Amino acid sequence: MERRIIKGLLLVMVVITSCYYDVEETLYPPTACVTDNMSYQANIVPILERNCYSCHSVADGPNNGNIVVEGYTELLKYVDSGQLSASINHQTGYSAMPQDAPKLGNCDIAKIDQWILDGAPNN
Repeated sequence: MERRIIKGLLLVMVVITSCYYDVEETLYPPTACVTDNMSYQANIVPILERNCYSCHSVADGPNNGNIVVEGYTELLKYVDSGQLSASINHQTGYSAMPQDAPKLGNCDIAKIDQWILDGAPNN
């Protein structure tokens, strides 16, 4: 009889604990996307390195429509023409970038767009 009670209690404990679940937002609260004081070197270059340089570096330029975004002077051409922002925001009439890959994350896009709004400083 005692064994039955112990087995029953164990079963109840297993069922109760197996119903527990975590709420993702509680465990991993969303982090705010900070776009204040964007720096070309500290904020923009790492995004470009992760997402753009594999196709649009100095070495790969001739193979990708001669579009090079490596280096401030090269990137500024596409900033000034509006092509950089339009491409990463997938605007109609522009090649969506990165090509054949998911759109950049909202925070990365916001950082680039804010840097452009701030005058695209070479800092």
